[in-house]
Parts: sequence; structure tokens; C-alpha cells
Amino acid sequence: MSDIRQLRGPIVVFGAGGFIGANLYRRLLAERRDCYAVTHQRHTPWRLNGTPADRLLQCDVTDRYSVQRLFDTYRFQSIFFLSAYGAYSRQSEVSRIYDTNVTGLVNVIQVAQSEGFDALVHAGSSSEYGTNSAGPKEEDPKRPNSHYAVSKLATSQLIQYLGEQQGLPVIHLRYYSIYGPWEESDRLVPRLVESALLGKLPRLVDPQISRDFVYVDDAVDATVAAAVRGVKIAPGACLNIASGKKTTLADLVEISRNVFSVEELPQWGTMPNRNWDLKDWYGRPDRAKEILQWSAKTELSTGLQATANWIKGFGSTPIIRETVDSERPVRLSAVVACYRDAEAIPLMHQRLTQVFRKLRVDYEIIFVNDCSPDGTSQVLEKLCAEDDHVLAIEHSRNFGSQSAFASGMEISTGHAVILLDGDLQDPPELIAEFFEKWRQGYEVVYGRRVRREASLLLQACYKSFYRVFRLMADIPIPLDAGDFSLLDAKVVRHLGTLPETDQFLRGLRAWVGFKQTGVDYVRPDRMFGRSTNNWRKNFWWARKAIFSFSFVPLELLLYGGFGLTFLAFLGLIGQTVYRLYHPEMPHGISTIIILILLFGGGNLLAISILGEYVGKVLEETKRRPKFIRRAVRSGKFSYAKDEEIQGFVRSRRKNANA
Repeated sequence: MSDIRQLRGPIVVFGAGGFIGANLYRRLLAERRDCYAVTHQRHTPWRLNGTPADRLLQCDVTDRYSVQRLFDTYRFQSIFFLSAYGAYSRQSEVSRIYDTNVTGLVNVIQVAQSEGFDALVHAGSSSEYGTNSAGPKEEDPKRPNSHYAVSKLATSQLIQYLGEQQGLPVIHLRYYSIYGPWEESDRLVPRLVESALLGKLPRLVDPQISRDFVYVDDAVDATVAAAVRGVKIAPGACLNIASGKKTTLADLVEISRNVFSVEELPQWGTMPNRNWDLKDWYGRPDRAKEILQWSAKTELSTGLQATANWIKGFGSTPIIRETVDSERPVRLSAVVACYRDAEAIPLMHQRLTQVFRKLRVDYEIIFVNDCSPDGTSQVLEKLCAEDDHVLAIEHSRNFGSQSAFASGMEISTGHAVILLDGDLQDPPELIAEFFEKWRQGYEVVYGRRVRREASLLLQACYKSFYRVFRLMADIPIPLDAGDFSLLDAKVVRHLGTLPETDQFLRGLRAWVGFKQTGVDYVRPDRMFGRSTNNWRKNFWWARKAIFSFSFVPLELLLYGGFGLTFLAFLGLIGQTVYRLYHPEMPHGISTIIILILLFGGGNLLAISILGEYVGKVLEETKRRPKFIRRAVRSGKFSYAKDEEIQGFVRSRRKNANA
């Protein structure tokens, strides 16, 4: 029976989107069905294209809650922790190095320990030895020379403590120079092989610099053996996964020239040495041979040829560079406010997905069900199960579209957030133009309704409102701009800090400022059902906007009060003068009635206007929440308890801040 068959399931590979992780996961898939790949990305990493989508899981290992929900669902028994950050020069965020490599491992081990597990294999690095790199034994002194090396050395000490002192089935592997299929194209061996396939050699450093090359298939064998035998024989052990052979770059280039029949001679020193280019860097695999019954079997020439075959089978060498994902791809979040939109939601999802895929961005679609009385909840539940890009929020009652947008923005993690109504009156295809404006440096891009598919009277009323609103508002308000917009993440953060309970987003969007622009479009009529707006509600929206962003009504009261007082004074003088010249003038009741109606109506109007402002003050002093979430759905997970929802929100905020 193969070692893979002996693993206790379910099996999980954290960091399966990486080079060694992808090779390990693909090998496990060839023999097992109960294995899962975990990455920090919501989209499928390029190395995992073609693998079963239902076994690709997303998790932020630095967040304990995110790890806990995975184990609560899958109860993993064989755990391979290959998540890492800092191994490459472009990965230079120091805090992220320790968060991922140390905190991430601690979170996984603590959760796994509380659930119970059979084996945990942790991927270390030969860089832990630092400058003491000339064939060290596992117990030899460590002299780390980078933050990455320090973080990996810290985790090796943690594994040793947990295994030797607490008896946990854990083990630490120090990988040397692993190479082979699915490695990044800017690494030494892929660059050398790609050039050699073209009959050339790449730029080179000092020929005496050495490495200990291990073909990735051999590294995978060692990793599986560590989970099957190593954790039982020597829990807490730290083992070198090396060939034991010192191979200089001169040796490597000569072998490559022979394998690929390259006539070109190497030009040494055409590339400057890097900080980590130590002249003697090779390992001793004696303990791995003893404990794991493992040794590297693939000769370097054979491994180089296998790597070349993979590159040629992949298509052509340039494709690899084009396919490699950037460290942090652009991510967009769509927040869709839904009320009586059950029929429109599947089409909205389809059109949004098409737009985001054309833009070649990572994305998430957050549907906010504002307690819709139709079948919206069931539709969203089905979408979440089918597409892990979809999240659904269920509100406890109908709080209104402004609260729905705020609720979605709070858990969004995109570099930019798009706000849309769920009735398809905001065409998703316009997002491409929004995105282009955002790439040009605009931080707020709003849709400008140049025309509506509505009656002439309604169009005239809407246009009149925006112009009156702009005239009265304390800040410049864009004309004919609704909630449909793209907001940069920093704009979303600032909007989220505003304490107002009764929010009017299109006004607040203008209030926060930043660089803004509009994109013209024709707003179509509602595709399904009838509009939830009516004349009364439109008047309510107008009042909400004006009393939230203007003190002009109060100023008008002041001017009206002065004006009426002045008219009354003039009337008094006029009546007195007229009485002196015409003492026979009868006492008229009509004058009294007119004056009573005039001043009485004015008083009522003044009280009403004051009441609007007092009412807003009262509403804000209550400090009621803008919304209450009844449940949240993300992929296969559903959260209905308050502590679960709060934990999910905290996790999302952390991801957004990161």
C-alpha cells in the first residue's frame, strides 16, 4: 500500500496554491478523494486550474475564526501546512512574514488540537541555518540572516516543543532547493531550462555558488512519509529534506548544456550576487533517511529533463510568465441591495460574473437581502452553494437600501466596491467603464443618468429634484447621480466611520470628497415586477436628501419671518392711516381671516420644518444600529448565531485592512 493510501482522512493542504503545495495536492488527488486544497485567495490559483472546484477552500490562516470554521466543517485529520510568505525577494512585508508563518501555524495547530488530528507536517526551510549553511546537521547552530529565516526557525522550535513535550503528532521539514513542474518562472531552474530549450543560457552569478537540488516529486514523497511514519516515530523532529549533494552553479549549467545540447558558453558574473547567494549551501539528509526511510532518487539531469517536458507540455515558455498570478491581484466587491428582486438576482449574478471575468480581476458579489417577502432568500442560498464568489446577507427586517449598502460595504474586502440595486436598473456592464476610470486615478466613479426609461413627467421631476438639491446643498452634489457607483476601498472605510444612523449615501459620497467623476448611461426600466418606489416615497427621498445636507429651509424660515413681520408692520401703519382719513370704514372679517390663515399656515410650515430637523436629531441620539443581520452565507457556510456573524464580520474586516 502506498504512503498516500495510509493517510487518515480528511486530508488538507494549507498553501496548496504554492509550488510544493500544488504538487503535493495534485499527487494526493491522484489517489484520494477526501483531500482539500486551502489558499488565501478566493479565486483559483493558476497552479490549481483543472482541479475539482468543490475541494478548493479559502481561508486566512492568520485569523483564528477563519481556521475554526474550516475544521468545524471538515474535521481534518492529516494536515500539511505549507502556507508561507517571505521566501521571495518581492515578499518583503515584515509583519506579514510573521503573521503568516508563525501566527498562521499557531492558529491551525490550536484549532486542530481542540478538534483532534492524526498528523501535521510543517514546511520549513533550509534558510533557517542562515550563514551556517555548509552541510549542517539538524542539531547544529542556526544563524538566520533574514526575517523569513527567523520566522521559520521560530516555527521549528514550536513544532519541537509540541512534539517532544506535549506528544502531538507534528513534524518539521527543512526543504532545500526544490525544483520541478509548477515552479515560478523567475526562479533559477525554470529560467535556465527555458533558456536552454532555446539554445541559450540566462544571466548568471558566481559559478562557485552551490545548492542542494531536490526534485519536487522526491520532496512530495518525503512530505507524505513524514505524515505516515515521521510523526509516529519522532514527533517534534526537524528533518533536512536534501539530496546531500553539493552542486555548484557551474555543475548545474554544465549538466544543462549536456541535457539540452546547448553550445553557448556561460557568461559568469553577468548578474550580481544576491544576499542569499552563499557559496556553500547544501544539506545532510541522514536523519530523514533514518526516520522517514526516504532519500532523493531523481538525478539532476533527469529532473531537468522532466521540468523541460512539463514546460513544453504547458504550451510554450512565455505562457508561464503570463499565467503566474501577481502577489495581490486586483479585487472588486459588488454590493447588491435586494428587495423583491428574486427573479432578477440570477441574471444579475450572471452579468456581474461575465463582467468581472472579462476584466480579469478577483471578485466577490455580496447580495444583501433586505427582508424581501418573495423567494430572494432561497435564490441566494442556491447561488452561494454554487459559486464561492457569492456572499449573502439576510437582514432581520426591511431597513432600506441605504442600510443594505452599508451592511454590504462593512464586510467587503475589495480594492474597490461597486454599489448596485438588485432590480437590474443599474446595468452591470457599465462597471467596465467605472473600472477604467478607477485605474486612471479616480476614487469615486458614479453613474450619471442622462435619461430614464420612464414617463416624461417622472423624468422632469427627477431632473428638477437634483437641480434643486444641488442649489440648496452645503456641498457640490453631482447632477442625476444615484447610488450606482464604484468607491475606492479608502472611501468605503471613511464612509464606514461616519456615525449617522439615517444615511443618504449619494450625499455622503459627495461629502467625503476625493477625486470623483461620472459616467453617463441610460437608466432602464425595472426588468421584473413593479417598482417599489411611488410618488409618496420619492417625496420622502427628497426630504431625506435636503434635510440631511442643507440648512436652507431654516434660512428661508428666518427670511420669511422677517418678511412677514415687515408686512405686518406695514399693514398696521396702513390701517392706522386709512382709519384716520376714513373713520366710517367698517370692521371687516375677511381681513382677519386672511391674516389668521397667513400667519397660521406660516407657523405650521415653520414648525414642520423645525420638526424635520428635530426628528433627525432625535433619531441620531437614539444610536440605533443601521441594520441587524439575521444570517450570513458564504459558500458552503451559513452563520445564524450572533457570535458567528460577529466573528465572520471581524474576519472580513481584518482581510479588508490587510
